[in-house]
Amino acid sequence: MQAILAARLFDGVDAVPIDRPVVLVDDGRIAGVGAEVPAGAEVVDLGDVTLLPGLVDAHIHLCLDAGTNPVGRLATIGDDELRVEMRAAARRALLGGVTTIRDLGDRSYLALGLRDEFAADLTAGPQLLTAGPPITTPRGHCWFLGGETEGVEGIRAAVRERAERGVDVIKVMATGGELTVGTWPYQAQFSVEELRAAVDEAHRHGLPITAHAHGVAGIANATAAGVDTVEHCSFITPTGATADQAVIDGLVAAGVTVSATLGHLPGFTATPRTVSLIADLNVVFARIRESGVRVICSSDAGIGPAKPHDVLPYGAGEMVELLGYSTAYALRSVTSMAAQECRVGDRKGRIAPGFDADLLAVDGDPLADITALRSISAVIRGGQRVR
Repeated sequence: MQAILAARLFDGVDAVPIDRPVVLVDDGRIAGVGAEVPAGAEVVDLGDVTLLPGLVDAHIHLCLDAGTNPVGRLATIGDDELRVEMRAAARRALLGGVTTIRDLGDRSYLALGLRDEFAADLTAGPQLLTAGPPITTPRGHCWFLGGETEGVEGIRAAVRERAERGVDVIKVMATGGELTVGTWPYQAQFSVEELRAAVDEAHRHGLPITAHAHGVAGIANATAAGVDTVEHCSFITPTGATADQAVIDGLVAAGVTVSATLGHLPGFTATPRTVSLIADLNVVFARIRESGVRVICSSDAGIGPAKPHDVLPYGAGEMVELLGYSTAYALRSVTSMAAQECRVGDRKGRIAPGFDADLLAVDGDPLADITALRSISAVIRGGQRVR
């Protein structure tokens, strides 16, 4: 048994009021949390750090290289080379303190193989949950990943295929997106009837379903269809972003969680349009917060240079600094709350007996200063130290 000592402890829900807390780890799981070191335990004193659960990124793309042209890059490489790059991206996330990731769009179901690799060797990568190629319309958003379909029966068949392959979540593109030429993020792609068929089929197979949705029509359609989560939920219009209170109220009434894809490396170059859009989005998400929508913080990592695969701690910072959430809420949103949305909340995202010993140690106190989340001192996955 290991006894891991730290100066402070955030358990995934709140700070633990213990001076010099001790986390006991046995066979890769947390055996106890307290103030005493049992006789015979191996002591691992991490020093003046805050110990947290390993972070959970509920929206990431391992197949996108976070370069200046990730879609163009994808078109130039085969699956073998892509698998190598995805493996490296996952490793970067792990070293950045992200011990669980949900890949919401890959090519050729490559993430399924990596999921098995990382399950066999915990130090190789994070716990990986995967959606396979996202379901989209013909030439719709991210069609190049191989998930094109149309019509009620087509979308049901697409969900069945993914369930039979063993995915962990269904991802459907309810609107267009910035990455795909010929689509627009403010335009809906599927009807409510089609999305309901996707939801029904996913739930019939015991799978959660999440919808990429930027524009108000796509958000409304996804909510009416009964999806579990809406990714982005940015209320983008042709000229900016404007919250629709009726649609926000619908999210609250339906109990839909919003996965806010936040986080950018500091100093990234933003166009005047992007600067204006960010200002609009801050107002949109202030309205979402004030209305009581359940929101988790994810990253959409991989889509550009400002979003490498370990960018999630910056997203938590933006949640506090730009959107007005408390530090405690932001920390929950990247630990216990995100784990719940990913359907692994019974073993991830908490420091509590019986949970996996996926741990992150950071210098300083992120409850006092959220930027401390970027000052990583140690990463532990399944009781094994990887950083």
